[in-house]
Amino acid sequence: MTAREAILNRLRASIRQEARPSAWRSRRRFDELAARFDESLTQAKGEVIRANDLPQAVARLGDLLARLEAQQVVVNEEPPLADLNFEARWPSIQWHVVGRSKGDLREFCARADVGLSGAIAALAETGSIAVESGPGRSRLATLLPPVHIALVPTSRLTADIFTWVSARRGAMPAALTLISGPSKTADIEQTLAVGVHGPTRFIVILFKDDWAKTPTS
Repeated sequence: MTAREAILNRLRASIRQEARPSAWRSRRRFDELAARFDESLTQAKGEVIRANDLPQAVARLGDLLARLEAQQVVVNEEPPLADLNFEARWPSIQWHVVGRSKGDLREFCARADVGLSGAIAALAETGSIAVESGPGRSRLATLLPPVHIALVPTSRLTADIFTWVSARRGAMPAALTLISGPSKTADIEQTLAVGVHGPTRFIVILFKDDWAKTPTS
């Protein structure tokens, strides 16, 4: 046995298995999660559009795309967007579905008018959404276009990030982005500029869904 192997063996023998502490669940409570989310995101210079169900949310999305005069839209292939068949619904728009459409994704996102995404969580306390990156889900779709629109069911609402992490029991995505309003930056004189390093508008279409129970805390 070499000196190196002897040292490594001693180190392995000294390793102790320590139990990880459980995720901390906050005590924050809000009477109405959707109302608090709306208020928080609006204060962060974001926008919220409410809908009673997914069909109405899709209709609101269509109206919004028409007002924006969107011609090129990139969309993450994730719930609830994956099954909406955008190309057939709005054939006048050029679509790029992440992971499915051909062509260079970065180049398309750089010239796209709108990026569409879902969210795996919506945090009422801060008006933030949690967006996961991975197959079919690109950060480019949420960062490069000047407008980011997220379709979010109310079942994704939770009080805050601590409550959400606790509910997941430590199973966190490998790549996670928290989005709280449009891109904002300030200089040394605290002059706020919007849209310098990302979208100038961030819009959440928040719709009620009956397939999952909406969290109350």
